[in-house]
Amino acid sequence: MKNIYYSRIISFVFAILLFNSSQITAQGFLHTSGKKILDGNGTEILLRGMGLGGWLVPEGYMLQTSGFANSPSEIKAKIDALVGTANSDQFYKTYRQNFVTRQDIQQMKNWGFNSLRLPLHYNLLTPKGQPDVFLEEGFAYIDSTLQWCKENHIYLILDLHCAPGGQNSANISDYNAAYPSLWQDEANKTQTIALWKKMAERYANETWIGGYDLLNETVWDFGATSNKPLRDLFIAITSAIRTVDKNHIVYIEGNNWATDFTGLTPAWDNNLVYSFHKYWNGNDQGSIQSYLTVRDQSNCPLWLGESGENSNQWYADCIALLEANNIGWSWWTLKKLESTSGLYSIYKPAEFARLLNYWGGTATQPTVAYAVDALNKLNKNLISTTCYKNVGVTDALFRQPGNTATIPYINNVIPGIIYAVNYDMGQNNYAYKDVDFQNLGSQSYNSGGQLRNDGVDIETCNDFPSNGYDVGWISAGEFLTFTTTIQQAGIYKIGFRVASNATTGRIIVRCDGNMIGSFVSVPNTGGWQSWKTVSVDGFTLPQGVHQITASFLAAGFNLNYMEFTLVQAQGIKENLAKRSFNLNQNFPNPFNGQTEISFTLPENQEVTLSVYNALGQKVCDLINNEYLTKGDHTNNWDSGHNPSGIYIYTLKTKSSVVSKVMTLLK
Repeated sequence: MKNIYYSRIISFVFAILLFNSSQITAQGFLHTSGKKILDGNGTEILLRGMGLGGWLVPEGYMLQTSGFANSPSEIKAKIDALVGTANSDQFYKTYRQNFVTRQDIQQMKNWGFNSLRLPLHYNLLTPKGQPDVFLEEGFAYIDSTLQWCKENHIYLILDLHCAPGGQNSANISDYNAAYPSLWQDEANKTQTIALWKKMAERYANETWIGGYDLLNETVWDFGATSNKPLRDLFIAITSAIRTVDKNHIVYIEGNNWATDFTGLTPAWDNNLVYSFHKYWNGNDQGSIQSYLTVRDQSNCPLWLGESGENSNQWYADCIALLEANNIGWSWWTLKKLESTSGLYSIYKPAEFARLLNYWGGTATQPTVAYAVDALNKLNKNLISTTCYKNVGVTDALFRQPGNTATIPYINNVIPGIIYAVNYDMGQNNYAYKDVDFQNLGSQSYNSGGQLRNDGVDIETCNDFPSNGYDVGWISAGEFLTFTTTIQQAGIYKIGFRVASNATTGRIIVRCDGNMIGSFVSVPNTGGWQSWKTVSVDGFTLPQGVHQITASFLAAGFNLNYMEFTLVQAQGIKENLAKRSFNLNQNFPNPFNGQTEISFTLPENQEVTLSVYNALGQKVCDLINNEYLTKGDHTNNWDSGHNPSGIYIYTLKTKSSVVSKVMTLLK
């Protein structure tokens, strides 16, 4: 009896240990607790992720084929027909090897991402119509990505982007109207459920799998049943997953591009997250309120599973909004051909451009050898180390939300050339000011669409010298700010490289917010790419790191660069004396009627104090070449019958010119 007793005690203790062991294992997984997502240690985590779009699910707009081949199958059909199936298969094999690598995952960790969303096409994992057959080659892509994520402590979220038959009628689900959709064929639903069960079985014990995004962006009219077929399929998939995997989160997207959660609450699982997508709308509280209501009613966390394809300012505003409401996010997308909005821009080989022209009907058919070579060159350019890194995008995702500080985009040095497109990284109204800086529906936020992802309108430039780009479509009131290293204090000449079809353009330059020198009038150069240098003397600059701002008082020109040339260096004594030369801001400002203008002279000298309107036309001379003693001086300007607007007052001496802006309001 004693042996039986001890045996039962040992069995009981073993059962407790086994139970505790399973609890410890469960705690190692990303999981939910009420409205929060917790990491493996039970600490709340805010997911900051990137979608690996374009890799295993190529899309037409990412490869510039959307005019003739939008979906993954259509793109493959074009390549098959041009180079043959064997060459096409080799292309895709190399494409997938190069598009995402271990180094990419390491880089994303360094940037600050803690999660990745991996879009999957069912046909990489299971053949159409064969729900019991699974393809090891497809699973190998998940396995290698998971291994890289483990090495970098990044959660990998699996996303079924293309379900059998297609869950919407768009290219992103690889839908083909000639065949029944996911919602029109029970066999498609059965295969979808079987695929998720297989994935869950395979990755059930992988703690760096961050969960399962069951179905990307359903768009389907379910009629009077509302979203019941969607809910029923989600429940069936979840039930199948739970037979083999009780550890991982399931992410549920709403209908209508993951925005409509009607009928998808209450939650049917205790480890469930509602995932919405957000594109091309405002970043106020109202834009996410319906999703917050879903969170409150279901007591489940929210996750923004996909967003992007907008300007950097929109990115920063969106993420600030999300994180203020304790919502994690996953951005879209990693890389595209000639992209400004993704993390990387793929350079387009000239040979691949010819293939695009052929498919688009504007070029003759190339030989197979030429086409294979073009595809090989594209594949070489897919490797991230050969791509252009859009550093402004990552800055917008991680540093700019809630932060108005600006940082250099490039090392700008004076004396020397500062190219207009090398303005600082930062938010609109701080690093730059642009009238159209985000897309809230259908408008363009960048007329040029080149190089950078801000509102600043950048285009290719044919001038020499040039870094290949200029700032165009300049509007009144816009500006660019450049953090610069000024190597020598002194008086500088600035050569403004401009092109215009009019004579309306006006530029003023500020150093650390203070206007220096006189304003610049832009002449009619004869065309938007007919370049001319307009040089102006008398800009006094201090030594050290300072912010130079080019402000545009009036529109109608393009700007390539500003070239700073030292005219007169200042020694230590001269700099000390120069500090006592000062033009103060008028008071009051804005004003109605009269305003006071004061200044300080370091020595006796001849002085002119003039007032100009925003077009650069002189309004009056308050002091006209008068000899004044050193010290403080005050003048009043009576605006008289001058209309409301922006005015510039300029103080000139033999050695210095300084200006400031004032506002008349009547």
